[in-house]
Amino acid sequence: MAAMARFLLICAGGAVGTGARYLFSTAMTRAFGNFPFGTLGVNVIGSFLAGLLMVLALERSVLSLDQRLVLVTGVLGGFTTYSSFNYETLHLAQSGAGMLAVVNVALTLVACLLAGIAGIWLGRTLG
Repeated sequence: MAAMARFLLICAGGAVGTGARYLFSTAMTRAFGNFPFGTLGVNVIGSFLAGLLMVLALERSVLSLDQRLVLVTGVLGGFTTYSSFNYETLHLAQSGAGMLAVVNVALTLVACLLAGIAGIWLGRTLG
């Protein structure tokens, strides 16, 4: 695939991921209040899907290079977000909810690592 076409497909995937992140985060905030469950959720889901898709692409050859770039770099790149995690954690700490900030860091780290491991495991056990 030509480099410009690949670039545009990755950008389109990023737009889809960004829109999905907005919808998911908004729904989580409505459901659970001000704790950043939306950001936590997208990062955990994104970690799982990245692990799964990378195994399917690199170890199982189920996805082409272009499909991997669109899905992982584009869609998941737009879907997951460290900058929101960072801001929300700092906001919790600065607003006097230091323990919640620590909980957010611990939950994000552990949950995303476990989700990534689960995605890799699932990718390797499929087929």
